[in-house]
Amino acid sequence: MKVDNTEEYVMTLIMAAGKGTRMNSNKSKLVHKIYDKELVLRVVDLAKKIGSDEIVAVVGHLKEQVKEVLGDEVNYAFQDELLGTGHAVMQAKPFLKGKKGKVVILYGDVPIIRPETLKNLISKSIKNKEYATLLTAIYENPTGYGRIIRDEGGNIKGIVEEKDADPLQKKHIKEINSGIYCFDIEELLNAIDKIKPNNAQGEYYLTDVIKIMNDAGLKTGAVIVEDNTEILGVNDRAQLELLTRVLRMRINSYHMKKGVTIEDASTTYIYDDVKIGMDTVIHPNTIIKSGVTIGENCEIGPNAYIREGCKIGNQVKVGNCVELKKVKIADGSKVPHLTYLGDCEVGSHVNVGCGTITCNYDGKNKHKTKIGDNSFIGSNVNLVAPVKIGEDVLVAAGSTITEDVPDGKMAIARERQTIKDKKKK
Repeated sequence: MKVDNTEEYVMTLIMAAGKGTRMNSNKSKLVHKIYDKELVLRVVDLAKKIGSDEIVAVVGHLKEQVKEVLGDEVNYAFQDELLGTGHAVMQAKPFLKGKKGKVVILYGDVPIIRPETLKNLISKSIKNKEYATLLTAIYENPTGYGRIIRDEGGNIKGIVEEKDADPLQKKHIKEINSGIYCFDIEELLNAIDKIKPNNAQGEYYLTDVIKIMNDAGLKTGAVIVEDNTEILGVNDRAQLELLTRVLRMRINSYHMKKGVTIEDASTTYIYDDVKIGMDTVIHPNTIIKSGVTIGENCEIGPNAYIREGCKIGNQVKVGNCVELKKVKIADGSKVPHLTYLGDCEVGSHVNVGCGTITCNYDGKNKHKTKIGDNSFIGSNVNLVAPVKIGEDVLVAAGSTITEDVPDGKMAIARERQTIKDKKKK
């Protein structure tokens, strides 16, 4: 990571060994998802965004599930006995030894910290030559959190866990420890071996490192997080839903500030890495999956489902109960309602009638449909891929199209209506 034009080695250590029993699941808590992405994978992505030179995950309970999600994205340390956060760091010592620089401690179940917050933490630690820099928060009701102990000058003396805090500390201290740190690697290694399990839980607390460093005369500091929702963790499914809501509102707010109208942010789900142009309107109950691009002055929804890989041009209408999958739509086209388009390219100024379906799957493989500029697709049309509809084509309502249609032609493919006697039962 570069700070003031100086390169500093930064490792990220992710705690990913906990049991997460309150999830009541056969799966590791860390592989549950927010917006289609596993909690622990979100934290790994965060580590990449802050410029980590190396990422190490400390795994334990159901470790094979975590490793299946992360693959070779990270290195692994193993914590077979869950004896606290300090004990977890001890298991990563082989990766820390011989390194000079900073190590950031993150948690696999705290997935929505902003990269800017962590960059600020690391930058302050480097610029102020702090051997430990904590991410803290101010809570009016800090019950359940470790309290930050400061001296009269405001310097951090240590951290006391909730279970070990006395009544006065519980009552008066509002600043809490988020559990996220930036340490000098060499001094962390020196301190970690001095931790003793002298507490109510008989565990090795990483928080004890702060007091050990202070007693050794090493400078420590803190950054107070501006938005407390960033440090929320997941312990059960109710908290998983809460973090999903927080992330939804954060993403929706981002797009609204960029000039997108979202009529009902509580029912609009825009996933990661979506790009939407100015003056586009998103109607309620719309889902837009990761990586989708939407142009300017579009109208999307209500009840639209736009899946991964879609690219939508300017002044496009995607209406009520429309599902798109791997679709490219050029400027000025309309897909107003009750339509499924998959593996499809739609030209400019095309109208796709109600109930149209691209039949893109033959039971084994997916095939493409292409619709040329200025074409009109009538209602209840089945386009059986692979098929190409030329420019300025009219496809009559109710047709099932199995062959290419040349430019400027009209295609009709339906049987004449017949009336027969009903079969007697």
